[in-house]
Amino acid sequence: MRPFLAKISYPVLILLTLLLGLSPFVPEPHLMEKLRMLREGSLSRPLDIFDLFFHSLPAMVLGIKFGLERPWRKNAK
Repeated sequence: MRPFLAKISYPVLILLTLLLGLSPFVPEPHLMEKLRMLREGSLSRPLDIFDLFFHSLPAMVLGIKFGLERPWRKNAK
């Protein structure tokens, strides 16, 4: 998985995270709506669960890439 993540640049991941995380922009971003539904306990339809996963996937990949590279550690391999 590391070679795959190494091929994806940070600007591309950040752009995808913003675009998918905030789309559709009006009336409310899907990710915000699905997170609110999750908090309220009304996230139960399979389509809503898929939507939450789909819109948060770039953010998860960005977090994994950032975590694996460990820029805060001096002795990271």
